[in-house]
Amino acid sequence: MIFLFQDSLRYIPEDITTTDSILKSEDLFVLLQKLLIAILIGALIGIEREHSKTEGEKTFAGIRTFPLISILGFIAALISSLISFWIYLAIFGGFASLITASHIYSAREGRFGGTSEISMLVVFMLGSLVLWNFIILAAIIGVIVTLFLTLKIQLHTFAGKINEEDLYATLKLAIITVIILPLLPDKTYGPFNVLNPRAIWYMVIFISGISFIGYILIKIYGQDKGIFVTGLLGGMVSSTAVAVSLSRKSNENKELAGNLAVGIILASTVMYPRIFIVALVFNSSLILKLWIPMLIFTLTGIGISYFMSKKVTNIKHEKIEVKNPFELKSALLFGLIFGLVMFAAKAAQVYLGNAGVYSASGLAGITSVDAIVLSLAKLPDLNKDVAIVAIIIATISNTIVKGVVSNILGVKELKRYTLTGLGIICSISIAYLLVTWFFI
Repeated sequence: MIFLFQDSLRYIPEDITTTDSILKSEDLFVLLQKLLIAILIGALIGIEREHSKTEGEKTFAGIRTFPLISILGFIAALISSLISFWIYLAIFGGFASLITASHIYSAREGRFGGTSEISMLVVFMLGSLVLWNFIILAAIIGVIVTLFLTLKIQLHTFAGKINEEDLYATLKLAIITVIILPLLPDKTYGPFNVLNPRAIWYMVIFISGISFIGYILIKIYGQDKGIFVTGLLGGMVSSTAVAVSLSRKSNENKELAGNLAVGIILASTVMYPRIFIVALVFNSSLILKLWIPMLIFTLTGIGISYFMSKKVTNIKHEKIEVKNPFELKSALLFGLIFGLVMFAAKAAQVYLGNAGVYSASGLAGITSVDAIVLSLAKLPDLNKDVAIVAIIIATISNTIVKGVVSNILGVKELKRYTLTGLGIICSISIAYLLVTWFFI
């Protein structure tokens, strides 16, 4: 819907406190379009607030009030543009006082939450932003606010499951990033000019962020939803860590070996869409040829997991042990690995050509697929076909490692399932690799 009103973005007031009449620079139709967007944003949040009410609960605002608040913000911004920005501040101050009085009354009645009150103030400002031509920004903020309001139970559940160690680990990495990142030099070093300290730390934050999303999802959804779900979500954090954890669990309960094997295969399958996301962000030109093999390998893993799951019964309350990916030690280790892999890949390309890149990818895949994919995506002057082959080699190497881990740490039943499933994925990967190699 936003794109229908893109013409309205042509006018952006230079100074909303001194701008002449908006009606002279915009026709009435465009103004009504903006008003409709403001109403829809208010209605979106109002619907959520109305839906979240418990039966019999009395609230200050609901499905009707929130659109009206957005209109009020819109009108306040319009009047301020016509007269003075002080008018806007006066209207906003009066509205904020009304909200404050409502909150005090609710607190006296025993209702201490302030989410709805804050939401009303935000909706007022969103209505104003629409008038001031920040339409896309207002719509995005509206969706984000609605998402936060909708996920109340999940967010509270996550907060309850976060322990002190998780909190300190995240805070330490955040602090070290805020303090150190601006100090890191933004230039390349080394004989091949590929090691950029600031760029390396950006990669660390990006990969840790992807892993942290999986970690949050496990905390919220995964821990009591069975091995299949936790295995799938654990693959977003670290498929190798999942393989280690589930293989060890098979020694504690042999009856769960089939379930645990499916969890390992699902975690390994997540590696492929994760690689696609990394390539999409850092070198989108690769995805034109990368999406086909990643899709094939993903569907293969899902298919194998589905057929194997039919032979076993999903057992709940089995937890996967994964560490917070925002731990400073883990982040620094990944940064070191990424720097070494980046340097090794470039050195191999210079001295050994394509064969060197393939060898470096195979070795790097033993420890981290993310590091080699990032390195290949960032290497200048690397042929795209060579990069695709190198990435597939890294995935094969990493899959073999997980098969070896399950074979060493797991019981006999687990070995049988994982070696079969991962073996099929490797075989299809190798077949695709040979075909691709032939046409280079």
